[in-house]
Amino acid sequence: MIFKLDKSLWFPDPYSAPKDYPIAVGGDLSPKRLLLAYSLGIFPWYSEDEPILWWCPDPRMVLFPEKLKISRSLKKTLKKDIFTIRFDTAFEEVINRCAVVERKDQTGTWLVPEMIDAYIRLHYLGYAHSVEVYLNDRLVGGLYGVSLGGVFFGESMFHEVSDASKVAFVHLVKRLKEWDFDMIDCQQSTEHLRRFGAEEISRKKFLDLLKESIKKRTVLGSWSEIR
Repeated sequence: MIFKLDKSLWFPDPYSAPKDYPIAVGGDLSPKRLLLAYSLGIFPWYSEDEPILWWCPDPRMVLFPEKLKISRSLKKTLKKDIFTIRFDTAFEEVINRCAVVERKDQTGTWLVPEMIDAYIRLHYLGYAHSVEVYLNDRLVGGLYGVSLGGVFFGESMFHEVSDASKVAFVHLVKRLKEWDFDMIDCQQSTEHLRRFGAEEISRKKFLDLLKESIKKRTVLGSWSEIR
């Protein structure tokens, strides 16, 4: 059963969500609704010709920071130290680059203008963050996501130079380990993330972990100013 949301702020029980279908449709992308959704393990994902669709898939792909795997070739790239890494200095540019990147077996984008505006609002409120990778002062890769408690909800990444988004991801995980984050929610299973050590867990296990993890203090504000 797919629930239809109205103007009131609520979501159905994520534990009983369908495995491969949206849990709800409609509502809005206000900061309050988005933060409630993420705190319940629910996220928006839809195309330009669709209403807002809310998901809580089963199984769920996550990365526990201590289980990060770095390939031999990526270690070589990191050792060269050719990139400059920054946090939260170009969020809008990163999300707009993510929106236009071409992806295998996908036409169009799920990052419709309303979604971009919604995450930019979360960024200015201190909940959404970006990692930027520069080469010779040019932005060549990056990623963004939402942070609540001890969880980073990864949303999207892009690269224009080989390994740039991978380097962004490694630096993100390094920071999250330093700050005692519990996990990165990768949402959907991909081979790319699996190579980093991400794994599929049941929705129940994910939601149980999430309940405890979001009790931690959320690291609010610009991550460019926090060490």
